[in-house]
Amino acid sequence: MRNKKILTINPGSTSTKLALFSGEERILSSSISHTTEEISQFSKIIDQKEYRTSMVLGFLKENDFEFNTLDAVVGRGGLLTPLKSGTYEVSHKMVDFLTTTHLEHASNLGAIIALSIAEPLGIPAYIVDPVVVDELDDIARITGIPEIERKSIFHALNQKAAAREAAKSLGKKYEECNLIVAHLGGGISVGAHKQGQVVDVNNALNGDGPFSPERAGAIPAWSLVEMATSGDYSIGQLKKKLTGGGGIVAHLGTNDLREVNKMIATGDKKAQMVFDAMAYNVAKEIASLSPVFAGNLDAIVLTGGIAHNGEFIELLIKRVEFLAPIKIFPGEDEMVALCRGGLRVLCNEEEVKTWTNSGGKG
Repeated sequence: MRNKKILTINPGSTSTKLALFSGEERILSSSISHTTEEISQFSKIIDQKEYRTSMVLGFLKENDFEFNTLDAVVGRGGLLTPLKSGTYEVSHKMVDFLTTTHLEHASNLGAIIALSIAEPLGIPAYIVDPVVVDELDDIARITGIPEIERKSIFHALNQKAAAREAAKSLGKKYEECNLIVAHLGGGISVGAHKQGQVVDVNNALNGDGPFSPERAGAIPAWSLVEMATSGDYSIGQLKKKLTGGGGIVAHLGTNDLREVNKMIATGDKKAQMVFDAMAYNVAKEIASLSPVFAGNLDAIVLTGGIAHNGEFIELLIKRVEFLAPIKIFPGEDEMVALCRGGLRVLCNEEEVKTWTNSGGKG
């Protein structure tokens, strides 16, 4: 039963990753890069649907893949309304919501592309642990402004996958562990995983937590208000400063930490300072979650693409290793996690969930 063929699709800001699995065995994969010039021709991310879908289909055809052998297509989930962790069937209602939402993120394309490929084949399309998985404790939602609540938007798929690997390395079940997981990528999210639930996490999309290669993170509120009311920026320009145009790219003109490492190697003191500051900010975010566990913390888990960057990880570990043992799982296990989510449903090991657009958790 677990030899089902599954195509997984993970759209990112500058790439579309895809992988073909037979059971859990990866038999074909690619990361299709999208240049700035290619992406800039589209005013909105949703407008990239046909372009990215054609790239995926083209790659599969070039490799003589027989589409009629597929059992399911699984895409990375996007910015839906808050929901429980799990595997969800993609419906037209879900696609309509993702097509019209004002919240822009490349992951919105995951469900849309998955359904466009699966539906003509008469097979199901799924998403697994989308970025809006919401398991926050109620106390974690409260801010100093009653009209504003903290929201759960983070790299749920990779955080959950890395947390499960960390639990396995500790000889425990995920549901038995207390972990702080930091996903280090173009965006950075740091979550408190308390016995299988992410009870606190920064909103990695809309201006919260540490700054990252592409995001501004938390900004002094008074200064941001003054900028917003200065008349010098449109709402769209300000949002771009927070998400996509903030962080490392705003300071140094690149979102690639490897390029920053090269700058530092040539003696660029500004690059060194900004690089150090990002590690400092991530360390502070990790440490800020330690009170969630009142000292009962099993491990700190570092994952995502930046976990490959030895210089950055060394800086980070020096600041947080006093809190708990460090577990490092470089890169992203997201393709495998998507496949496993689809397999659990196809093999009747888990009940598929239905997204209802209820606007509330679960």
